[in-house]
Amino acid sequence: MENRYERFVEVFRQKLIDATGYEEERIFYKKKDEYPPTSGDRLFVKQFESNGVTEVCALYVGDLYEEYRRGMEMDLLVGDVVKRLQGISRADIIEKAKILNDYNKVKKHLFIRLINKNKYEQDLMDSVYRVIGDIAMVLYIRMGEIEGYTSSMKVKQRMLEQWEMDKDEVFEAALLNTYFISPPRIYCWEKMIFDSHYEGENFMNLLSDYPIRRGAVGNCLSTVKRTNGAVAVFLPGVARRLADLMQGSLYLVFTSIHEVMIHNENTADPEDLRHVLADTVRETTSEEDVLTLHIYHYDRDTGIFSLCEEAEEE
Repeated sequence: MENRYERFVEVFRQKLIDATGYEEERIFYKKKDEYPPTSGDRLFVKQFESNGVTEVCALYVGDLYEEYRRGMEMDLLVGDVVKRLQGISRADIIEKAKILNDYNKVKKHLFIRLINKNKYEQDLMDSVYRVIGDIAMVLYIRMGEIEGYTSSMKVKQRMLEQWEMDKDEVFEAALLNTYFISPPRIYCWEKMIFDSHYEGENFMNLLSDYPIRRGAVGNCLSTVKRTNGAVAVFLPGVARRLADLMQGSLYLVFTSIHEVMIHNENTADPEDLRHVLADTVRETTSEEDVLTLHIYHYDRDTGIFSLCEEAEEE
């Protein structure tokens, strides 16, 4: 098995070099345990450098190998990857790179993504982020979007210094952008199962009284795009609106980076939630999508997010 996998990586990399015409050093393989550690084996493709910015695309080798094992021909697999790489290169990434030093031009492209602070500590070096418990709220710039795939880069400390902007002000702008890029939605599981076009419930509409679930089952919160949707709970006004609808403080259960279950403090037990979270992550969440194994709390009176101390006690 190991030999077949390594042979696949070797052949795939060489075919990708041949198909792109890139020099060998521009496409390199990194195992997940090599420094800095990552969530899986990857092939890195250095697309270009411009204005001091290097654009590198990461390919998850495990996913590629699974497609190959299921019967997809190597040449078709390589062709699909090349098509995506060409799409990214056609995006306005180079133009964005030229304006990275101008905050007023970059501002509308800022957004926030959540990752686990401890797991990705090395990736966060020199990045701009906020920390709540073991969750890092990381500042990104959208560089382009092709066929639903977003190309982005982390904002570095030196960029913040060049902008001569206050970090909190930049973060608030990014949170607001994230809200409008992909507005928050609550998803009902039964509707998701029977309606493939279901787009969630707009509970943020203040003109309607959304019938939120206040019982032990909880509510699934994500965003319209449902990718990296767990950030929704930190977006402007969202947690406050949910707390008002529930008429109480909240427990937050991050089942992945894509969604968070919202529970009423008055009807849920944090210790039970911690066990449910552990089971859910173990059985249904892929390694790269795990955000945290801790339960979080939102206080309706103070507006403060925190680790749920009661749930952390053994």
